[in-house]
Amino acid sequence: MWPADSAKPAIYYFPDQNDGVSFTVAESDADFSHLSGNNGNREAVEFHHLTPQLSISDDKAEVVAIQITFFPKQGFCISVVAHHAAVDGKSKTMFERSWAYFCKQLIQMQRQNLNNSSILLPTELIPCFDRTLIKDPKGLDVVYANHWLAFQSDKRSFKLVSMPVLKAHSSVVRKSFELTREDIKKLRDKVQGSKVFIRQAKELHLSSYVLTCAYVYVCLVKAMGVEGDATVMLRVGANCRSRLDPPLSVNYFGNCVSGHGTPAKASDVVDPENGIAFVADKLSDLVKGLKREVIEGSEEKILFVLKYVKEGGGQASGRLLAVAGSNRFDV
Repeated sequence: MWPADSAKPAIYYFPDQNDGVSFTVAESDADFSHLSGNNGNREAVEFHHLTPQLSISDDKAEVVAIQITFFPKQGFCISVVAHHAAVDGKSKTMFERSWAYFCKQLIQMQRQNLNNSSILLPTELIPCFDRTLIKDPKGLDVVYANHWLAFQSDKRSFKLVSMPVLKAHSSVVRKSFELTREDIKKLRDKVQGSKVFIRQAKELHLSSYVLTCAYVYVCLVKAMGVEGDATVMLRVGANCRSRLDPPLSVNYFGNCVSGHGTPAKASDVVDPENGIAFVADKLSDLVKGLKREVIEGSEEKILFVLKYVKEGGGQASGRLLAVAGSNRFDV
């Protein structure tokens, strides 16, 4: 969210049926400071009117939906929703950077009265759309397609509708937490001083990412009340562009991510003394595994995900914990 001038905006909706992109300009009388601040709890439903909805049917799907919402005399926010089958987080971020670059160049041209000049993207923002660069000697496209077809209720044809999503309840809240450098140090010391770390003959990968995820996963399992021998699936995502053979361009535009998970017993996760170290050990192994063949075991990965979705009664099960986004997007 950024400050804006006090001019009252018009409200427009620009659907583009050919490109699969819609653009909405809206206005809100909500409290900008309350929604953009980090203090206290905020009901999740308060943010819903700021987010556009992708238009998706059985045979047609929008790729990107954009909404700019103005808060008169307060500010504005931009929400970009992308269909994950077509665009991953890195590509979405590159699109946003390109958009920002064009805007900045246009402003400079207007100031210099250069109305007929063309704008070229810098090399790091030029997208690569060549799908033939991805090699699939194991035929994973057919394997995944067959699993997805088996998962659908109508198994006669493919549909573009996405997995069911959880309905937001009025009791669901958002809250921001900040882990300082000192907090991360305390977590690292706690893990290194635990029995899990001491009995390990290997060196753990204790990055800020691993330590933060370990701490949050433990808190979430406790909050959900998952106990005993119940299984929780801990997952992390990985950008596969540099990990394929041959590697792809860093500017490859599409979806090129892979999820990597490991099961864990709830009682080990919530152990008051060694729970965080236990999860950090699990996540450390996942991250180290990314240095090897990233496609290894991909035939079974989708089965793990669909299994947990089915166990949730058609919705994502509360026992599957995954990270969205990445600190490497540098937003």
